[in-house]
Amino acid sequence: MEAEVDKLELMFQKADSDLDYIQYRLEYEIKATHPDSAGKKNPVTLLKELTALKSRYQTLYARFKPVIDEQKETKSRICATLNKTMTVIKELQKHTDLELSPMTEEEKTVTEQLKPHMPDL
Repeated sequence: MEAEVDKLELMFQKADSDLDYIQYRLEYEIKATHPDSAGKKNPVTLLKELTALKSRYQTLYARFKPVIDEQKETKSRICATLNKTMTVIKELQKHTDLELSPMTEEEKTVTEQLKPHMPDL
């Protein structure tokens, strides 16, 4: 989940950077050429639209940032709880001299998926 969140955050940052570059190129092109051609959209209007678009991206990112932070916090809490649970189970096994039955395929799959996030498994 964290990888997807980081990827989305990077996409927003790249989009913001791309918009800055587009704005820079448009300003350069307007200065380099004479925008006197009829029937075409006014370059100043295009720049204003680009600025508005950039503002919308920044607003969207600002709305998205708390979700990113909350997802990271939730993941951290889940991992901590799972680690504590695993520790309690191991302690119970030691004190009762009992062993759990072998893991099912589903349990093995879940364990493998969790290992990158929880190295203690």
